[in-house]
Amino acid sequence: MKLQVGDKAPDFSLNNQDGKLTSLSDFKGKKLVIYFYPKDDTPGCTAQACDLRDNIDKLKSQGYTLLGVSIDSEKSHQKFIKKHALNFDLLADVDQKMVNDYKVWVEKSMYGKTYMGTARSTFKIDENGIITDIIEKVDTKNHTAQLV
Repeated sequence: MKLQVGDKAPDFSLNNQDGKLTSLSDFKGKKLVIYFYPKDDTPGCTAQACDLRDNIDKLKSQGYTLLGVSIDSEKSHQKFIKKHALNFDLLADVDQKMVNDYKVWVEKSMYGKTYMGTARSTFKIDENGIITDIIEKVDTKNHTAQLV
């Protein structure tokens, strides 16, 4: 069953791009935006990350910390961050636990073939760890406008 607005955000503990363990509990008392994306350095994911990078001050002014999550490795995240000068952390969900917990690991199809992958989705979480908004139809080039 999909997560709903009002649900408690599932806990997580994942390494960021630098190998630093990051958990939901680290953000207790703070607002959080977690965005899930399919793959580092692909066109849609790059457009989305760069839009968020360019507008991060709008999120920060509303008290949000931003985290990106994909199933890519820490090393892949490091390259993606360096190449596009990203100014927020990316979490490496290499075991696919967080994408499963947030119900964004889904069956997809391309060119008639089905496969499992990450549904591009964003969750806004309040200071108490409650989901306040879920965006499933992400506009990769204007994602910040969907959040603020």
